Amino acid sequence: MLSAVKADESLASIYTALMAQRRGEPAEENLARMLASWSLGRGVLPDWLGLGELRYRQLMARHFPGIDPDRLAHFGRPLAPDRDDEQAELLSLLLAHRSGITSSEKWIAGIVTAGCLGSDHLWQDLGLWSRPDLTRLMLDHFAPLARRNDRNMKWKRFLYKQLCESEGIYVCRSPSCEVCIDYANCFEQE
Repeated sequence: MLSAVKADESLASIYTALMAQRRGEPAEENLARMLASWSLGRGVLPDWLGLGELRYRQLMARHFPGIDPDRLAHFGRPLAPDRDDEQAELLSLLLAHRSGITSSEKWIAGIVTAGCLGSDHLWQDLGLWSRPDLTRLMLDHFAPLARRNDRNMKWKRFLYKQLCESEGIYVCRSPSCEVCIDYANCFEQE
């Protein structure tokens, strides 16, 4: 079913096909949006959504069992190995603040972490369709952390600010560690 839809390259059609095959968990609406965008090369999510092949296939089997995961796969963007420390810190932050409503939050944390490495707004880098989609995702799956964003700060900036504050840097000027002048303070050798 999806191969014909993918040939059409319609975001809405791919999303509709995914939603028709979902199991019914709340996370699946946003996952379907991200997957539809990613399959068309939109956003910045890397190979296997940044999860690695095995975890990507597990995510698909759990949430969209009627969809062949290879039909969606979009390749060409490997994870940035020079940003491993940054990725590890972001992933740890998200995993430490999971809502605990689904075991899929581990996968979602990995996807959000990969999206943070892009240079646009996080919702766009993830391939979501609007900022409220991302807000809902964060509140659903990382509620203890998301509730701290009580001034509606942009999500990527908010996440990096949380990393900075955990290192004792309270004036975090950059939305990405890679370009921050305080990078050495956060990621220096131990």
